[in-house]
Amino acid sequence: MAIKFQYNKTSLQDLNRQLKVRERALPTLKNKESALRVEVKKAKDQAKELEQKYNEIFQKYKNTFRLWSEFDPQLVSIEDVNVSIKKIAGVKTPVLENIDYKIKAFSVFSSPDWFFQGVEIIKELTRVALEREIFIRKMDLLDYSRKKTTQKVNLYEKVQIPGYEEAIKKIKRFLEDEENLSKSAQKIVKTRQQETGVLRL
Repeated sequence: MAIKFQYNKTSLQDLNRQLKVRERALPTLKNKESALRVEVKKAKDQAKELEQKYNEIFQKYKNTFRLWSEFDPQLVSIEDVNVSIKKIAGVKTPVLENIDYKIKAFSVFSSPDWFFQGVEIIKELTRVALEREIFIRKMDLLDYSRKKTTQKVNLYEKVQIPGYEEAIKKIKRFLEDEENLSKSAQKIVKTRQQETGVLRL
């Protein structure tokens, strides 16, 4: 990316200001990138743990599958999922608060006695599955933000800061050369004036 500038003091001041802004922002961006990297890993690990937990619960009740044919799947339904927002390193991430279930009325006398436990098993499985989905979403949001922050760090560190520094050097060199030429020209004029003054005498 080429930095646009002019060979004058105004442009030099503007470039110095832009450079300082980026130099001040860079450590903050690097800290944000590190924090996001840690949070992405935490969310990923949490999602893996929940998947493992889901599989463990599923395996635990695997032997009772033939009983589930008696279970009415419409007995338990999710009425509402309450999700709040938590900011992590400036990124809005979802947090599962609670799940509202709707339990259809069923006869205690005509239904198998394990139906109450069946309702609890379904509630536990859906809670773990939803929590896992929330952590996957959280991980995706954090990872997207981390990638954007990494791009910005690289842009500042490898492109813009060196570009501004190079442009500042060029302007300073130009202004110094211009000043030296001006001084040399003044000396020549002064010398000529002195010489012509001597000749007139």
